[in-house]
Formats: sequence, C-alpha cells, structure tokens
Amino acid sequence: MTEIVNLRIARKARERRAAQSAAAENRAKFGRTKAERHTAQAETARIDRTLDGARIDRGES
Repeated sequence: MTEIVNLRIARKARERRAAQSAAAENRAKFGRTKAERHTAQAETARIDRTLDGARIDRGES
C-alpha cells in the first residue's frame, strides 16, 4: 500500500526547505563579520594607494 500524504504538510515542508536554502545563500553572500569587512576595506584602500603611487604622469601637451 502507498503512504497517505497530507498535501498541506508537504507544501509547508517544501516551503520551509526553500526558505532554509535561501537563508544559507544569504549567509554566504552577506554574512561577513565586522572585522572581515574592515580588513577587506583596508586591503582595497592599500591597493588603491599603491596603484595611485605607481601612476605615471605623461604631462599635458
């Protein structure tokens, strides 16, 4: 015999799994700590300063 499935419970379980996977994606995308954000910002600033310091001015002609 087959198992009887309550469609309301199955629908809610499916939606719950979808919400959990969306939450996991958001944690991976946006879930950086404050220290990690500051470290990345400092690294970007350091790279920008290095590139600006190495820029060669061709002069205006």
